[in-house]
Amino acid sequence: MNTTRLACPALLLILLLAGCGQSGGPGQGAAMPPPEVSVLTVAPERIALTTELPGRLEATRVAQVRARVAGIVLQQSFREGSEVKAGEVLFRIDSAPFQATVNNAQAALAKAEANLAQANLKVQRYRPLVETYAISKQEFDDALTAQSQTTADLASARAVLDQARLNLGYATVTAPISGRIGRTLVTEGALVGQGEATPLAIIQQLDPIYVNLTQSSTDLSRLKQALASGQLKSAGQGMAKVTLVSEDGSIYPHSGKLFFSDLTVDESSGAILMRAEFPNPLRALLPGMYVRARLDQAVNEHAITVPQQAVIRGTDGASVWLVGPEGKVAAQPVTADAAQGGKWIVSQGLKAGDRIIVEGLQKIKPGAIVKPVPWHAPAPK
Repeated sequence: MNTTRLACPALLLILLLAGCGQSGGPGQGAAMPPPEVSVLTVAPERIALTTELPGRLEATRVAQVRARVAGIVLQQSFREGSEVKAGEVLFRIDSAPFQATVNNAQAALAKAEANLAQANLKVQRYRPLVETYAISKQEFDDALTAQSQTTADLASARAVLDQARLNLGYATVTAPISGRIGRTLVTEGALVGQGEATPLAIIQQLDPIYVNLTQSSTDLSRLKQALASGQLKSAGQGMAKVTLVSEDGSIYPHSGKLFFSDLTVDESSGAILMRAEFPNPLRALLPGMYVRARLDQAVNEHAITVPQQAVIRGTDGASVWLVGPEGKVAAQPVTADAAQGGKWIVSQGLKAGDRIIVEGLQKIKPGAIVKPVPWHAPAPK
């Protein structure tokens, strides 16, 4: 009887252990779910191909203000670094000597006019007398010669007066163009124009302003070949649009126009010089500043673009991960040499309809099965 009581608990324990072994632990024998990745379906799009070129700013017009007559600078009439208008007075040179010369020339002109008047009257008196033989032909000819000489003297006196007035006007130095004037190159009281045209200041026209750009002749030839073959289309008729990027990476708010391209190649650099013009109403752009310009040169009507984060670069080149119809992943080599914003432009390796992995690359390996979900581009900041 005691033996039976001891055997029953042992039997129950054995049956319980056997049941647990048959059912197994939670999750044992179940397959892991495929990892979830964000995919993008490739679709052609129309994009403008831009080229970013280095350049430096240059004033559209530069005028050197010089002294055209000799004298002492009595007054400077502008503030350095200010905007001046064409014809605005900048310097005044001592005009007393030139005024005296003008007065002298005016007196000489009056004398020449009086001499000519006298010679004319003499010819008028002699003309009827010579016809009646009251005077000799020689005397009349002398009167005519004197009249011609006094006429020439009058013309010479007028020319001398004109020159004297010019010199008097040059004593007041005015701005030849409108623009921003730099620092003065002379001081009040300085003797200028003594034997040479002394530089006084420099005026630069800053609105609009030029940016001189250089582009590789190789890149330009490749672009022309793509346009000729029909792979790319021209960005448009007329002047090409240019966007300016300053040294700190900010975009200049006004767009410019490309209106000049050199027809020769620089032998030392192999580059072609181009020039663009930008409005500069606030004078934020200054000559000599280094900038980068984005130039719209062509349009690709059927460009294949992918987010930059989807392209993996290694020693063998660039590649992306494709997701097949059954969710199996595979690496696909691509050619992506040009960037446009936050995307790579893929020229070879992809076609419309391909599904590429954008996010979740760390979860996959060749041949793995994944669960694709649509990828959504982040909202611009």
